[in-house]
Amino acid sequence: MDVILLSDVEKVGLRGEVVSVARGYARNFLLPRRLAETATPAKVAELRRVEAARALHEARSTEQAAEIAEVLGKTVLRFDVKAGPTGSLFGSVTPSEIADEIWRTRKIRVDRRKIATDPIKRIGRYAIPIAVFEDVSVEVKTLVVPEGGELPPEEELAAMEAAEAEAAAAAAPATEALTDEQLEALVELEPAVEATVEEPEELETVEEPEE
Repeated sequence: MDVILLSDVEKVGLRGEVVSVARGYARNFLLPRRLAETATPAKVAELRRVEAARALHEARSTEQAAEIAEVLGKTVLRFDVKAGPTGSLFGSVTPSEIADEIWRTRKIRVDRRKIATDPIKRIGRYAIPIAVFEDVSVEVKTLVVPEGGELPPEEELAAMEAAEAEAAAAAAPATEALTDEQLEALVELEPAVEATVEEPEELETVEEPEE
């Protein structure tokens, strides 16, 4: 089933991409959570039109790309996010959000597909690689800061991450958790499994012979 992603979905795609996914995964996970919408021909055509308009604001020559890279190289993005005591985010900072912030602060349009980072899930200081043009790339300094606070020193950040990893290893179950796709498959199989299970026949009672 083809859907248009409305948000970045890890291991699936980025916002605005048309992707093909299992029908059950779309109906039971992506669509109810408003992470995607059905890719009708009209919506896909509108998406292509918007992408073409945005492309006009992107670098179209090496000279333009060099100027953009120079600006981005001096840029420091900041995201104030909700985070737990060990530095893990309640959510993540995605490539699409980074592209949006670059546009908001610098009015520079960057294709989110050219932002080479996985979703950021911890507070910290990051250098995000961006391919501006064919042979022009730049790293954009990005701060992911706990809401209402400031970033601790690198040594403290490393200690927090190590403590969380140790706690997670200690609490890990004996078997790995099922993925969303596996859970959806099990849900779809349940009716079929139940239909094949028959009630056991009652056993006849055999009386013991009298001596």
